[in-house]
Amino acid sequence: MQQSTSLVVAVVGGGPAGLLAAQHLAEAGCQVHLYEAQATVGRKFLVAGHGGFNLSNAEDAPPFAARYAARQPEFARYLAHFSAPDLRAWAAALGIGTFVGTSGRIFPEPEHKPAHLLRAWLERLHALGVTLHPRHRWLGFAPAGGLRFRQEATGQELTVCPQATLLALGGASWAKTGSDGSWRPELERAGVPVVPFAPANCGAEVAWSAFFRQKVGRQPLKNVALSCGGHTVRGEIMLTDYGLEGTPVYALTPQLRAALAGGGPAHLHLHLKPDLSPAQLLDKLGRRRPGKSGASFLAEALRLPPPVPTLLRELGPPAFPVAAPEAARLLSYLPIPVTGLRPLEEAISTAGGVAWTAVDEHLMLLARPGTFVAGEMLDWEAPTGGYLLQGCFSTGAWAARGILRMRGISMRGMSQ
Repeated sequence: MQQSTSLVVAVVGGGPAGLLAAQHLAEAGCQVHLYEAQATVGRKFLVAGHGGFNLSNAEDAPPFAARYAARQPEFARYLAHFSAPDLRAWAAALGIGTFVGTSGRIFPEPEHKPAHLLRAWLERLHALGVTLHPRHRWLGFAPAGGLRFRQEATGQELTVCPQATLLALGGASWAKTGSDGSWRPELERAGVPVVPFAPANCGAEVAWSAFFRQKVGRQPLKNVALSCGGHTVRGEIMLTDYGLEGTPVYALTPQLRAALAGGGPAHLHLHLKPDLSPAQLLDKLGRRRPGKSGASFLAEALRLPPPVPTLLRELGPPAFPVAAPEAARLLSYLPIPVTGLRPLEEAISTAGGVAWTAVDEHLMLLARPGTFVAGEMLDWEAPTGGYLLQGCFSTGAWAARGILRMRGISMRGMSQ
């Protein structure tokens, strides 16, 4: 049930964090004005849905929070406030059913496309009285808590003075959706420390030989495991002309980035048969008959067809080892030297952003009381698989909670 309050709030940024915060604030009775630089809201939300629209993940709460690495303590609180089950209930209230896939990812029911959810969401915001201001680019702060905007259609500049502000301007990847990090200088001028942006959830560069690039091209390796920095991730990777792509690669970008910071190549270690125990692998390798070529043996005994033999020659000895222990080490711990990460503009998400020392426990800027931040603006990262979107939703909900608490407004009656 909507309450009544005279609090006027400006939400800047029409991505998941900003839209959910706007909904929660409006449900608490606030007068919400949402400003978006693009012609429409939710652009990155829609683009992300093209690759498989997973909203969240059904993983249990403790390991879910651990996906946010160094920011696990903070995200444990945010996820407790607005969890994956809360997100499913929120979607259901919009008429969008969800289901848990075999990977644990949470998807809308097949008949619901990203545009369907966004349309239902905008109808809900309209019913709550949220005023959308598209084509309004945030230019920075003004005195007395004001915000400066430029109307992109006319070039006219204006200043608004809300009683509270939530900035949800995104990170620095996918600039075509408006998430370009251009807000960074304005916040730094306001005394807000910002950690430099870095690519996250992106491909890894490997200096393949010309022969390898020509012979292999772009091919998948399924049911493998990658390790780096004490972390191991299983799944499917893609060999490309510049290196590696795929969920395991994306999940290990924090470890790769840390290793590359030392100035030399980092190493991913590839396990080509993670479903076999060491004893089982040795047993199969010990059955190789004299005269059997390595490529034929790998294909028949271990179901490792091309491009695996070419990959082993590229990164290992010229001939596949005859001795089972040596062959087992090669198959279970093949070192792949990574020379770098793909550019920021190709990354799915970014690390870096507003430093955690810049905000209080409610995500309010210490240098700008009354201004809160949420979503990818903050310096956090998480793997793909629903954790990124859930992080944006949860921080948006938490920041809205902070605004309401600051003003002493009850949050009862708000949707989850």
